[in-house]
Amino acid sequence: MVSGFMQVEDLEVYRKLCQLHIEVCDLAHKWPAEERYELASQIRRCSNNSPANLAEKHSDRHVKNKIEGVNRARGEALETIHHLFIARLKGYVTEECYDRFRSRYQECVRMLNGLERRLEKNLPPSERRFPSDPRTLNPEP
Repeated sequence: MVSGFMQVEDLEVYRKLCQLHIEVCDLAHKWPAEERYELASQIRRCSNNSPANLAEKHSDRHVKNKIEGVNRARGEALETIHHLFIARLKGYVTEECYDRFRSRYQECVRMLNGLERRLEKNLPPSERRFPSDPRTLNPEP
């Protein structure tokens, strides 16, 4: 932390997503050559885009933009899970390998949801996706 300002590298979810990207790249390099510009390229890009979206919007002064970065990071993490599932169907990774990566990515998605909830506390209640009061989800008539 520098002068009370949290760097993106201080976010545990950012560090986890970066580590997952490194491991996904190592995994994809073992796939058949015909996948180099197809599935392998796609999974490397989306696995990197997840932490990159957090980094891009982290220092933005507007809370809605920070939330947009979190939402994009979540989408890229879920897209990475999809590509891993396709790799499993094609026989490039085992079910056990897929399950391990899926579990770790799902943990990151939960962390991103929590980050979004914390950021939303800085928005007016009417603009929040996750209301502070669960009763506001189903207001009584």
